[in-house]
Amino acid sequence: MSTSVYDLLAAIAADRPDAPFLVFAGDTGTETVSYAEQVRRADATAGLLGGLGGLGVEPGARVHLMTPNRPEFLDVWFACARLGAVVVPVNPLSTTDEVAHQLADSHAVLSVVDGELRATVAAAGGRVLTLDELVARRAGRTPPPVAVDPELAAIMFTSGTTSVPKGVQVTPANYRRVGRLVADHLGVTAADRWLVTLPLFHGNAQYYCLMSALVAGASLAVAPRFSATAWPAQARELRPTLASLFAAPIRMVLARSTPAPDDADNALRLVLFAQNLAAAQAQEFETRFGAPLLQLYGMTETVVPPFINPLDDRRRWDSIGLPLPGVEVRVVGEDGEPGELQVRGRPGVDVTPGYDGRPEATAALFDDGWLRTGDQVRRDESGRAYFVDRAKDMMKRAGENVAASEVEQVLAAHPAVLEGAVHGVPDPVYDEAIVAHVVLRPGAHADPDELVAWCAERLSRFKVPQRVVLRDELPRSTIGKILKNALRDEVLGASR
Repeated sequence: MSTSVYDLLAAIAADRPDAPFLVFAGDTGTETVSYAEQVRRADATAGLLGGLGGLGVEPGARVHLMTPNRPEFLDVWFACARLGAVVVPVNPLSTTDEVAHQLADSHAVLSVVDGELRATVAAAGGRVLTLDELVARRAGRTPPPVAVDPELAAIMFTSGTTSVPKGVQVTPANYRRVGRLVADHLGVTAADRWLVTLPLFHGNAQYYCLMSALVAGASLAVAPRFSATAWPAQARELRPTLASLFAAPIRMVLARSTPAPDDADNALRLVLFAQNLAAAQAQEFETRFGAPLLQLYGMTETVVPPFINPLDDRRRWDSIGLPLPGVEVRVVGEDGEPGELQVRGRPGVDVTPGYDGRPEATAALFDDGWLRTGDQVRRDESGRAYFVDRAKDMMKRAGENVAASEVEQVLAAHPAVLEGAVHGVPDPVYDEAIVAHVVLRPGAHADPDELVAWCAERLSRFKVPQRVVLRDELPRSTIGKILKNALRDEVLGASR
């Protein structure tokens, strides 16, 4: 029996054909797609890509997919699953050089792209089909038989902030496993609807939202992009019961959208988030929107989130939670001290089978069957885990280890601070100097000396930033992660 995401879709469509699958809140209006209609769209797309007289996409072939959130993203995603092809979804902000690497590394036979991105992909040497061309040419196409037991479903590239981006392999069993575990933990049913404002090319939207919806027969409300000012209205008007954000977008919603009396007039029963929030920010969000925040931890390579908060009174804003049932974890380090989080599971089921075409990198990812996350966490006596920092964000000051996240949390507690990002730069005497980049709340005032003094009152001397830079905003990826490498390069460039 095949285990593809297409099979999940088709099974629900056969049982409940008119049930809503997608509500797309586009710039020009709202489009609703039923489960049965999504199957028809996927079949027609598969007919164009791999059917008789199609574009030559055969089982096992790789299809590069580069587009902002659009319904056609899902058409291609499901069509590839039907064909037994491998979808390679990538950031639509990728440059020509980045696309050239993606194409060469994945051996993609075709790039399906938003029309505005044609030139970028063509310049990288890709064979291009735009989404508008896809829609115009797929009508009446007959797809080949449904593929049985495809080996891979997707390749998703790492961010490449510390090394060349690597393609993470995701199998059909990976998708099904994460969907089932997340749906079971959150109690997702056919009555639920996810609000998806994060990019569909990213693991967060695919793993936690799309897949838990599919295994439960739930629906998705998808926006073209995240908008801090639009999110409160989307949470009301699209009637989602679930949503997923990162901490940075939550802070942006609080800072950039005007509170309204009906903000809590929504159907939300919980909002997932990742990365640390200040307690005051979490409290403000929950009070304003009337929905509990539930922190979890995961990465593209783990597929299944190793840690997630429970839905009872053990839920905490500052913790990534407890191990998800069925997931085995360990913290490698000295007893009671932060250490590297490692996860053990079945490759290709619970965790990725590895990096595509990179056996050495795959071997380095695993330690005797344990997947090395590279992230530092600590656990308390109850087993609850706390994210300390990514290994690359640990700094060394006068021989002492400093977690950037600890300094960032202290800065975030200042009443004038919206958010901050901390990194190290080489120091000839003290190993590294600590630099903090800070964005103030609208209308608030604080100078760098005041913020340094604030930290000095709350941190050990070696953890206090040597420099604070006030900024209007922080550079971000498409999912809201702060690009610390860009900040570091900026500081180093200015000092030359």
